[in-house]
Amino acid sequence: MLFRLAFALVSMTTVSMTTVSMTALLVDPIGAVSQELLRGVDLNSPEMSTSEMTRAEVDALLKAAPHDSAGQRSADLQAKRLSQLDLSGLDFSGSNLRLAELNGTNLKGARFDRASLNQAWLIDADLTEASLVKASLLGTQMQGAKLGGADLTGARITADLSAASLIGAKLAGADLSADMRNQSMGLMRGVLKSADLRNADLSGANLSRADLKFAKLQNANLANCNLSRADLAGADLSNANLAGADFTETDLASALLPGAAALAEARNLDKSLNLNLARRPP
Repeated sequence: MLFRLAFALVSMTTVSMTTVSMTALLVDPIGAVSQELLRGVDLNSPEMSTSEMTRAEVDALLKAAPHDSAGQRSADLQAKRLSQLDLSGLDFSGSNLRLAELNGTNLKGARFDRASLNQAWLIDADLTEASLVKASLLGTQMQGAKLGGADLTGARITADLSAASLIGAKLAGADLSADMRNQSMGLMRGVLKSADLRNADLSGANLSRADLKFAKLQNANLANCNLSRADLAGADLSNANLAGADFTETDLASALLPGAAALAEARNLDKSLNLNLARRPP
């Protein structure tokens, strides 16, 4: 199974076997390709930057999709090339978009509630005000994506959202933690390096072991958030709400912390790592 998954991913990304070592694929097949070797992918290639369908064809497929047991449509768009299209406002709820390519696609206001976007490509996609409630985003590439005001409430996310914009996004109850039960597949977790999460709602979210290095979290709501073992090195937590947030073994090296009142409401701050290297507000 690991070999089939590894080679499927390599074929999808057009990364040659000389780029991805066999050792890396055997140890961490998804992580090796999906999160570590983006630099080996030609995002300007036809495979990654064009579409095999028009907006009208996508819309027709969505509307003709059969209903599931709950009476909701569930379209199959697995591995479809849909990059650079204008698909704004369409309803993909419950659909299968696993391995789909949506790089640079306009998805403003689109609905992906309960949809599977596992291992899909949405680099630089515009998901402003989109709804991804309870969507599945496992191994998804979303670097530089725009998710301002998007609703990811309750979503399962081990996507790479490095440098993505999530200003004012809703991630309440979302799960971006590492799946510790699936170590044979490598440490898949939410990656939010240098992401912009200002004013975002992460209340009750599970960010255990998530990568938030240099993330912008000013005025973010982190109430009751699980930040245990997360990497917040260099992150900006100015004016963030930390009430009930768990900082057990959280790396705070060079992080800019909020004021004393906010810190007093956090849990297990004394058990965090590198607290002495964190920066305090002036």
